[in-house]
Parts: sequence; C-alpha cells; structure tokens
Amino acid sequence: MGLKKYIPIPILLLAVVAIQLTTHYTETPFYLTQLTMSAYYALLVTGLCLVMGYAGQISLGHAGFFAIGGYTSAALTTFNFTPVKDHAVLRFFDKFHLLMTTEDMFGDILLNFHPWAACVIAIIVTIIIAFAIGIPVLKLKGHYLAMATLGFGIIIYRIVLATEFFGEADGISEVPGFNVLPGVSVNGDFDARIQNYYIAWTLVTIGLVLLLNLIHSRVGRALRAIHGAEDAADAMGVDTAGYKLNIFVISAVFASIAGIFLTHYNGGIGPSEAGVMKSVRYVAIVAIGGMASLWGALVMAVGLSFLSLRGMFGSYDDAVFGAILILIMLFAPDGLLRLHYLDKVKRFFRKTEDIS
Repeated sequence: MGLKKYIPIPILLLAVVAIQLTTHYTETPFYLTQLTMSAYYALLVTGLCLVMGYAGQISLGHAGFFAIGGYTSAALTTFNFTPVKDHAVLRFFDKFHLLMTTEDMFGDILLNFHPWAACVIAIIVTIIIAFAIGIPVLKLKGHYLAMATLGFGIIIYRIVLATEFFGEADGISEVPGFNVLPGVSVNGDFDARIQNYYIAWTLVTIGLVLLLNLIHSRVGRALRAIHGAEDAADAMGVDTAGYKLNIFVISAVFASIAGIFLTHYNGGIGPSEAGVMKSVRYVAIVAIGGMASLWGALVMAVGLSFLSLRGMFGSYDDAVFGAILILIMLFAPDGLLRLHYLDKVKRFFRKTEDIS
C-alpha cells in the first residue's frame, strides 16, 4: 500500500482550506461554526467506523463515551475546588501545576483544573470505563451486544441527568477555553472562528492518519479476518477477544476527545449529548458512509451533521436519522459511497440498455 493510503489526506486538507476561503469571499463565515462542530462529530464517527466496519461490533453507547469526555473535562474546569484545596489529591495535582486559580465576577478566588489536566484525566477515565464495559460486553454478539451497549448509554445519560456535580438537567455551562498551544485556544469566540475551524480539522486529520496506519497494518488485517469469520480467525491463532477490546477502547477514546474539544468550543455541555438517539445517529452515519469506509463515514458525518446543526430537519431531526438508518439497511446495507454499490447501479442501467 505504501504512501497510497495517504493520498486522500492532502485532498481533504485542500477541501478544508477551499471551504474556509469560500466562506470568506461569500461573506458567510457563520457556516464555520457548524463546520467546526461537524468536524468533532466526524472524529467520533470515524472511531465508531473502526469498531463497526473492521471489528464487526455494533455499539449503541458511543454517545456515552462522548459525554464522559465532555462532562469530565467540563466539571473539572468549572467546579470550585477551593474548599478542599488542602486534600492530598489536590496538593498532588497542584505540585505539578495542574491546577489554576481564577476570579469570579465578585472577586472570589476559584480553584479549577487546567484544561490540559482535565483532558488527560477525562481520557484516562474513558479508557478505564471502556475496559470495564468492554471486557464483559464484547463477549456478546449481534443484537445482544447492541442491547448491552445501549444499556450502557442509558446509564450514562441517567447519571449526568440526575447528578448535581454534572449540573443535572441544565448541564454544565461557562466552560473555559482550552489553550492547546501558546496563543492557540479552543473556544467559542467570534474572532477565533477561523482558528477553531482549523484546530478541529487538524485534530480530525491526525485521527485519520492514525486510523489509516492502523487498518493497513497487521492489526487491520487481523480485524478484517475477525469481521469476515471470527471463529476461523480464532482458530488461526488471532487473539480475537484482545483485538476487539483494544479497538473498542481506541474508538471510545476518539469519542471522548471529540466530546472534550466540542465542550470547550461550545462553552458547555448538556444531557442531550448522552442521549440514546445521539448514538443511533452515529450508527446511522457510519451505515450511510459504508461500514468499512473511513472516508465515507467522514463525508456523511460532516454533511449530515452540518445539515442537522443548521436546523434543516427542524423538530424531526431524530426521526430523519432513524428513517435514514432504516432505508440504508433495507436498500444499501454497504453504504451509499461503497464502490460495489455504485457498480450495481451501473449494471442496472446496462441491463436497461440491453433490453431496449
């Protein structure tokens, strides 16, 4: 495969730049807000594509991992830890300069975690939970696995909805910006709209490069073997349980990172991000783009998320995604952008020509 697997990357980067320049010259920079948010959702979807298209697993709980990342980072960067600043754990984090002090509007001192520290903690929490859930759950197959991951998603939704630390039904607001580099911050400021757009797509590009390396490696070949015939792969010595678990965890980390960055970009997060229909939406997008097509999943994630965020579907948003999933499963189970599906269309027109 060599460098051929990377050919779409520069094309993607050119498209990202072209879209930004188009919004500039057409005086429609407000589109960049939805395109930035769509990029973060696309990061989650590409990670889910790895689980569904290559490991052959169905997960209806990825909105839960998104919420774990977003809520953990939001809570740690907004909750005032001043009353417990003398606790051994807080002193440990303060020793390594992982805490920061700010002032509220009344001049009171607030002690919060630095966004970088909160990000790392959120990812670690996600990894631990993904392992804890994945070890028993991934022993299941088919609709049993789907129901188990759905149950996990419902648990996360109820926890964030009923826990005061996570803001209950109101969620968490006033989440500070994330200074990823000196002078480079993820936030919702109007003046930083272009900067945030490129940060999001840089993150997506890095994620795609990592996934491309993975699926074109020995691990990728093992995953395709598991997807094609798990029992046969197991008989040939492939550690099917280990591969499935590790891929599940990697995918969960992608969802968590997407949740972290989108939360800091929006300045808050609410319980709806952990909703069941969010997980159904992500599964639908992967199905539309093609179960084993990273680029198809990416294109569909950006396109459909953008339309949804622009309010194109109105109050029927969830119904539209549910209907799309049903139609795809009935008429194009391999996805709209799969080449062999297009070949079927070509053969249909050839037969029509022959009959005429």
